[in-house]
Amino acid sequence: MPPIEQPASTKTRDVEILVVVVCLAAFLLTCLLAQWPEGQSKVSAKGFGIILAAGLTLIMYSFLYRDNPLFKAAENLYVGVTLGYTLITTYRLSLKPDIIDPLFIDPPTLGVFAGELARRFVPIVLGFFLLTRLSRKYAWLSRYSYTFMVGWGAGIGIPIVVHTFILQQIQPAIRPLLDAETFRALTPFSWLTLSSPALWSIIGTLVILVGTVCVLFYFFFSMEHKGAGGAVSRVGIWFLMISFGASFGYTVMARVSLLIGRVQFLMEQWLGIAGR
Repeated sequence: MPPIEQPASTKTRDVEILVVVVCLAAFLLTCLLAQWPEGQSKVSAKGFGIILAAGLTLIMYSFLYRDNPLFKAAENLYVGVTLGYTLITTYRLSLKPDIIDPLFIDPPTLGVFAGELARRFVPIVLGFFLLTRLSRKYAWLSRYSYTFMVGWGAGIGIPIVVHTFILQQIQPAIRPLLDAETFRALTPFSWLTLSSPALWSIIGTLVILVGTVCVLFYFFFSMEHKGAGGAVSRVGIWFLMISFGASFGYTVMARVSLLIGRVQFLMEQWLGIAGR
């Protein structure tokens, strides 16, 4: 009778378990060699923190191979620590100085307490309404808090967005190429004598003006983009692609800088091989 072969999925799982065990053993051995102080019987608290940070870093990067239980555990740990830190920060920066200290610590008399409570009554009630999301019966009360938050956020955010993305964009597109004194002093042949900063300022202003007009025309769909209009819209596409490419490159460089920081941590603080 021929031997029964194991399914491919079982073999793959066995290989993965073996790889995990080998990697764990190598990690522990490396920690003992790199972080165990000479002449001491135990690892210091700083060394233990470095070992923990290095392990979590390697577990996070294990997702590059595939999703695994260790990555999920580290991901949940990250979310939990972040929420806990946010809770403590919210208490120390908002609840304690704005509610607890004025109502229960600072006011010496009942009249001062009543005045402080009257000033903070509406925010306190809206904050308690947010907690009603935990109840199915009274969850509708939280809608008042969310409505206030959305309305307040929109009232604060819309002017900032308009100023940042519209007014700040219009300002360089309509500013003069040169200041009034320099423009009055120009002659038909004195353009060649302008300094490099002045020339580059003029070129930059013209590029911003052309880019703004072409991009706005690209999103103008009331007429068909043919002929001269099509050429202008194609120039707008080029400006959009350059903008998207610059944004993507900035994002990639930010992620690469994070990777460099983690690699430096592993090489210098965990393995201690910097400069060797």
